[in-house]
Amino acid sequence: MTIPRQAIFADCSSKSAAPPLATRPLSAALGLEILDVDLSDPLPPAVIAQLREAWYEGLILLLRDQNLAEEDQVRFAECFGPPAKTINVNNTGRHPAVMLISNIRKDGKPIGALPDGEMQFHTDQCYIEKPAAASMLYAIEVPSVGGNTLFANAYLAYETLPAEIKRRIEGRKAVNAYDYENASTLRGTRLREGVPQYSHPLVRTHPATGRKALYVNRLMTIAIEDLPQAQSDELLNLLFDHQEQRRFIYEHFWRVGDILMWDNRCTLHARTDFSSAERRLMRRITILGEKPE
Repeated sequence: MTIPRQAIFADCSSKSAAPPLATRPLSAALGLEILDVDLSDPLPPAVIAQLREAWYEGLILLLRDQNLAEEDQVRFAECFGPPAKTINVNNTGRHPAVMLISNIRKDGKPIGALPDGEMQFHTDQCYIEKPAAASMLYAIEVPSVGGNTLFANAYLAYETLPAEIKRRIEGRKAVNAYDYENASTLRGTRLREGVPQYSHPLVRTHPATGRKALYVNRLMTIAIEDLPQAQSDELLNLLFDHQEQRRFIYEHFWRVGDILMWDNRCTLHARTDFSSAERRLMRRITILGEKPE
Protein backbone atom coordinates (compact mmCIF):
# COMPACT_ATOMS: atom_id res chain seq x y z
CA MET A 1 0.00 0.00 0.00
CA THR A 2 1.35 3.43 -0.95
CA ILE A 3 1.53 6.03 1.80
CA PRO A 4 0.00 9.39 0.73
CA ARG A 5 2.72 11.96 0.19
CA GLN A 6 1.10 14.33 2.69
CA ALA A 7 1.39 11.63 5.37
CA ILE A 8 5.12 11.30 4.79
CA PHE A 9 5.69 14.86 5.88
CA ALA A 10 2.91 15.14 8.45
CA ASP A 11 5.46 15.53 11.25
CA CYS A 12 7.48 18.18 9.44
CA SER A 13 6.83 21.81 8.62
CA SER A 14 6.54 23.06 5.07
CA LYS A 15 9.61 22.61 2.91
CA SER A 16 9.21 26.25 1.87
CA ALA A 17 10.36 27.23 5.37
CA ALA A 18 13.94 26.34 4.45
CA PRO A 19 16.08 27.04 1.36
CA PRO A 20 16.29 24.12 -1.07
CA LEU A 21 19.02 21.61 -0.29
CA ALA A 22 22.14 21.75 -2.40
CA THR A 23 22.68 18.31 -3.94
CA ARG A 24 24.60 16.58 -6.69
CA PRO A 25 24.10 13.12 -8.21
CA LEU A 26 26.53 10.36 -7.30
CA SER A 27 25.97 8.39 -10.51
CA ALA A 28 23.54 7.94 -13.37
CA ALA A 29 22.05 4.91 -11.62
CA LEU A 30 21.33 6.20 -8.11
CA GLY A 31 22.55 8.36 -5.28
CA LEU A 32 22.53 11.99 -4.12
CA GLU A 33 25.21 13.85 -2.21
CA ILE A 34 23.81 16.43 0.20
CA LEU A 35 25.98 19.52 0.44
CA ASP A 36 26.40 22.03 3.26
CA VAL A 37 24.44 20.17 5.97
CA ASP A 38 26.09 19.65 9.37
CA LEU A 39 24.63 16.69 11.27
CA SER A 40 26.37 17.48 14.55
CA ASP A 41 23.48 19.84 15.41
CA PRO A 42 19.74 19.05 15.38
CA LEU A 43 18.11 19.70 12.00
CA PRO A 44 15.03 21.89 11.50
CA PRO A 45 11.88 19.93 10.55
CA ALA A 46 11.79 21.59 7.12
CA VAL A 47 15.30 20.34 6.35
CA ILE A 48 14.38 16.84 7.56
CA ALA A 49 11.42 16.87 5.18
CA GLN A 50 13.69 17.78 2.27
CA LEU A 51 16.17 15.07 3.24
CA ARG A 52 13.44 12.45 3.22
CA GLU A 53 12.24 13.64 -0.18
CA ALA A 54 15.81 13.48 -1.50
CA TRP A 55 16.20 9.97 -0.05
CA TYR A 56 13.11 8.71 -1.87
CA GLU A 57 14.44 10.28 -5.07
CA GLY A 58 18.06 9.20 -4.80
CA LEU A 59 17.71 5.87 -2.90
CA ILE A 60 20.99 6.61 -1.13
CA LEU A 61 22.15 9.83 0.53
CA LEU A 62 25.79 10.82 1.15
CA LEU A 63 26.98 13.57 3.47
CA ARG A 64 30.73 14.11 3.65
CA ASP A 65 33.09 15.68 6.19
CA GLN A 66 30.88 14.98 9.20
CA ASN A 67 32.24 14.84 12.75
CA LEU A 68 29.66 12.80 14.64
CA ALA A 69 29.37 11.32 18.10
CA GLU A 70 27.14 8.25 18.47
CA GLU A 71 24.23 10.39 19.69
CA ASP A 72 24.53 12.64 16.62
CA GLN A 73 24.28 9.67 14.29
CA VAL A 74 21.33 8.24 16.22
CA ARG A 75 19.55 11.59 16.10
CA PHE A 76 20.02 11.75 12.33
CA ALA A 77 18.75 8.18 11.94
CA GLU A 78 15.61 9.06 13.90
CA CYS A 79 14.70 11.59 11.19
CA PHE A 80 13.81 8.57 9.01
CA GLY A 81 12.17 6.27 11.55
CA PRO A 82 12.78 4.38 14.79
CA PRO A 83 16.27 2.85 14.98
CA ALA A 84 16.43 -0.91 15.52
CA LYS A 85 18.41 -2.47 18.34
CA THR A 86 21.44 -4.38 17.16
CA ILE A 87 20.91 -8.14 16.92
CA ASN A 88 24.40 -9.15 18.11
CA VAL A 89 25.01 -7.52 21.51
CA ASN A 90 28.72 -8.26 21.25
CA ASN A 91 29.08 -5.84 18.34
CA THR A 92 27.38 -2.69 19.60
CA GLY A 93 28.60 0.75 20.48
CA ARG A 94 27.48 2.51 23.61
CA HIS A 95 24.00 3.10 22.18
CA PRO A 96 21.87 -0.06 21.61
CA ALA A 97 21.12 0.99 18.01
CA VAL A 98 24.81 1.22 17.04
CA MET A 99 26.75 -1.72 15.60
CA LEU A 100 30.46 -1.51 14.90
CA ILE A 101 31.64 -2.86 11.54
CA SER A 102 35.36 -3.34 11.93
CA ASN A 103 38.41 -5.55 11.42
CA ILE A 104 40.16 -4.03 14.44
CA ARG A 105 40.94 -6.69 17.01
CA LYS A 106 41.30 -6.49 20.77
CA ASP A 107 42.82 -9.47 22.59
CA GLY A 108 42.71 -11.31 19.26
CA LYS A 109 38.96 -10.82 18.72
CA PRO A 110 37.25 -8.35 16.33
CA ILE A 111 35.64 -5.41 18.15
CA GLY A 112 32.87 -5.37 15.54
CA ALA A 113 30.92 -7.44 13.04
CA LEU A 114 31.78 -8.40 9.44
CA PRO A 115 35.49 -7.72 9.88
CA ASP A 116 37.15 -8.97 6.72
CA GLY A 117 36.96 -9.48 3.00
CA GLU A 118 34.59 -9.13 0.10
CA MET A 119 30.84 -9.25 0.77
CA GLN A 120 28.35 -10.28 -1.91
CA PHE A 121 25.31 -8.22 -2.89
CA HIS A 122 22.48 -8.32 -0.35
CA THR A 123 19.79 -6.27 1.35
CA ASP A 124 19.89 -5.99 5.12
CA GLN A 125 17.71 -8.27 7.26
CA CYS A 126 15.73 -9.79 4.38
CA TYR A 127 15.75 -13.03 6.40
CA ILE A 128 13.29 -11.65 9.02
CA GLU A 129 9.58 -10.78 8.76
CA LYS A 130 10.11 -7.01 8.80
CA PRO A 131 13.50 -6.17 7.26
CA ALA A 132 15.21 -2.87 7.90
CA ALA A 133 13.81 0.04 5.91
CA ALA A 134 17.16 1.82 5.92
CA SER A 135 20.76 1.36 6.94
CA MET A 136 23.50 3.92 7.43
CA LEU A 137 27.26 3.73 7.83
CA TYR A 138 29.54 6.39 9.27
CA ALA A 139 33.21 6.09 8.36
CA ILE A 140 35.68 6.53 11.24
CA GLU A 141 38.72 4.68 9.83
CA VAL A 142 39.10 3.46 6.24
CA PRO A 143 41.81 1.51 4.38
CA SER A 144 43.83 3.28 1.70
CA VAL A 145 42.55 0.85 -0.96
CA GLY A 146 39.43 -1.34 -1.05
CA GLY A 147 36.57 -1.75 1.35
CA ASN A 148 34.38 0.14 -1.14
CA THR A 149 30.61 -0.27 -1.02
CA LEU A 150 28.66 -0.92 -4.21
CA PHE A 151 24.98 -0.02 -4.40
CA ALA A 152 22.56 -1.37 -7.01
CA ASN A 153 19.23 0.19 -8.02
CA ALA A 154 16.56 -2.51 -7.58
CA TYR A 155 13.87 -0.34 -9.21
CA LEU A 156 15.84 -0.26 -12.46
CA ALA A 157 16.66 -3.95 -12.15
CA TYR A 158 12.96 -4.80 -12.10
CA GLU A 159 11.88 -2.27 -14.70
CA THR A 160 14.43 -3.52 -17.25
CA LEU A 161 13.56 -7.21 -16.92
CA PRO A 162 12.15 -8.83 -20.06
CA ALA A 163 8.35 -9.12 -19.97
CA GLU A 164 8.59 -12.93 -19.99
CA ILE A 165 10.75 -12.91 -16.84
CA LYS A 166 8.36 -10.49 -15.13
CA ARG A 167 5.54 -12.95 -15.82
CA ARG A 168 7.56 -15.85 -14.41
CA ILE A 169 8.27 -14.11 -11.10
CA GLU A 170 4.92 -12.36 -10.64
CA GLY A 171 3.31 -13.34 -7.33
CA ARG A 172 6.16 -15.67 -6.34
CA LYS A 173 8.07 -15.71 -3.05
CA ALA A 174 11.60 -16.75 -2.21
CA VAL A 175 13.26 -17.99 0.97
CA ASN A 176 15.92 -15.64 2.35
CA ALA A 177 18.37 -16.88 4.97
CA TYR A 178 21.55 -15.66 6.63
CA ASP A 179 24.19 -17.85 8.22
CA TYR A 180 26.11 -15.48 10.53
CA GLU A 181 28.72 -18.05 11.53
CA ASN A 182 29.56 -19.82 8.28
CA ALA A 183 28.48 -17.59 5.37
CA SER A 184 28.43 -14.00 6.54
CA THR A 185 30.08 -12.47 3.47
CA LEU A 186 29.86 -15.11 0.71
CA ARG A 187 26.96 -17.39 -0.16
CA GLY A 188 26.95 -20.66 1.76
CA THR A 189 26.88 -24.05 0.08
CA ARG A 190 24.11 -25.42 2.30
CA LEU A 191 21.40 -24.11 4.61
CA ARG A 192 22.11 -25.13 8.19
CA GLU A 193 19.34 -25.95 10.64
CA GLY A 194 18.38 -23.02 12.85
CA VAL A 195 19.66 -20.31 10.49
CA PRO A 196 17.31 -17.26 10.48
CA GLN A 197 15.08 -17.32 7.40
CA TYR A 198 11.90 -15.82 5.97
CA SER A 199 10.01 -15.85 2.66
CA HIS A 200 9.33 -12.58 0.85
CA PRO A 201 7.97 -11.59 -2.59
CA LEU A 202 10.51 -11.57 -5.40
CA VAL A 203 9.08 -8.17 -6.33
CA ARG A 204 8.13 -5.72 -3.59
CA THR A 205 6.30 -2.40 -3.78
CA HIS A 206 7.85 0.52 -1.95
CA PRO A 207 5.33 1.80 0.64
CA ALA A 208 6.16 5.47 0.06
CA THR A 209 6.87 5.71 -3.68
CA GLY A 210 4.63 2.92 -5.01
CA ARG A 211 7.42 1.74 -7.32
CA LYS A 212 8.26 -1.95 -7.76
CA ALA A 213 11.72 -3.29 -6.96
CA LEU A 214 13.37 -6.67 -7.54
CA TYR A 215 13.77 -8.11 -4.04
CA VAL A 216 16.28 -10.97 -4.31
CA ASN A 217 20.01 -11.03 -3.64
CA ARG A 218 22.96 -13.33 -4.22
CA LEU A 219 24.09 -13.60 -0.59
CA MET A 220 20.81 -14.41 1.16
CA THR A 221 18.11 -15.52 -1.32
CA ILE A 222 18.22 -19.31 -1.20
CA ALA A 223 15.31 -20.66 -3.27
CA ILE A 224 12.09 -19.69 -5.00
CA GLU A 225 9.11 -21.38 -3.39
CA ASP A 226 7.12 -24.00 -5.32
CA LEU A 227 9.78 -24.48 -7.99
CA PRO A 228 12.08 -27.48 -8.48
CA GLN A 229 15.57 -26.71 -7.29
CA ALA A 230 17.09 -26.71 -10.77
CA GLN A 231 14.49 -24.24 -12.06
CA SER A 232 14.81 -22.09 -8.95
CA ASP A 233 18.60 -21.96 -9.22
CA GLU A 234 18.47 -21.12 -12.93
CA LEU A 235 15.97 -18.30 -12.44
CA LEU A 236 17.71 -16.85 -9.38
CA ASN A 237 21.09 -16.82 -11.10
CA LEU A 238 19.52 -15.01 -14.05
CA LEU A 239 18.04 -12.40 -11.68
CA PHE A 240 21.30 -12.02 -9.74
CA ASP A 241 23.33 -11.48 -12.91
CA HIS A 242 20.76 -9.01 -14.22
CA GLN A 243 20.57 -6.83 -11.09
CA GLU A 244 24.36 -6.70 -10.66
CA GLN A 245 25.05 -5.07 -14.04
CA ARG A 246 27.33 -2.05 -13.75
CA ARG A 247 24.74 0.22 -15.34
CA PHE A 248 22.61 -0.16 -12.19
CA ILE A 249 25.49 0.41 -9.74
CA TYR A 250 27.20 3.23 -7.86
CA GLU A 251 30.53 2.37 -6.20
CA HIS A 252 31.37 4.41 -3.12
CA PHE A 253 35.01 5.06 -2.22
CA TRP A 254 34.93 5.88 1.48
CA ARG A 255 36.55 8.88 3.13
CA VAL A 256 36.75 9.50 6.86
CA GLY A 257 33.73 11.56 7.91
CA ASP A 258 31.37 10.09 5.28
CA ILE A 259 27.89 9.15 6.40
CA LEU A 260 25.87 7.24 3.83
CA MET A 261 22.29 6.01 4.19
CA TRP A 262 20.49 3.68 1.80
CA ASP A 263 16.94 2.42 1.32
CA ASN A 264 16.95 -1.37 1.77
CA ARG A 265 13.56 -1.66 0.06
CA CYS A 266 14.89 -0.64 -3.34
CA THR A 267 18.68 -1.10 -3.25
CA LEU A 268 21.27 -3.83 -2.76
CA HIS A 269 24.81 -3.36 -1.53
CA ALA A 270 28.11 -5.25 -1.57
CA ARG A 271 31.66 -4.70 -0.30
CA THR A 272 34.98 -5.03 -2.09
CA ASP A 273 37.94 -6.76 -0.48
CA PHE A 274 40.65 -4.86 1.42
CA SER A 275 43.93 -5.56 3.16
CA SER A 276 43.69 -7.12 6.60
CA ALA A 277 46.81 -5.11 7.48
CA GLU A 278 44.81 -1.85 7.36
CA ARG A 279 42.18 -0.77 9.87
CA ARG A 280 38.52 -0.25 8.95
CA LEU A 281 35.96 1.08 11.44
CA MET A 282 32.35 2.01 10.67
CA ARG A 283 29.32 2.69 12.83
CA ARG A 284 26.11 1.16 11.48
CA ILE A 285 22.51 1.94 12.38
CA THR A 286 19.40 0.37 10.84
CA ILE A 287 15.86 1.77 10.75
CA LEU A 288 12.86 -0.42 11.51
CA GLY A 289 10.89 -1.44 8.44
CA GLU A 290 7.67 -3.12 7.40
CA LYS A 291 6.75 -6.52 5.95
CA PRO A 292 7.41 -6.48 2.19
CA GLU A 293 4.36 -6.55 -0.07
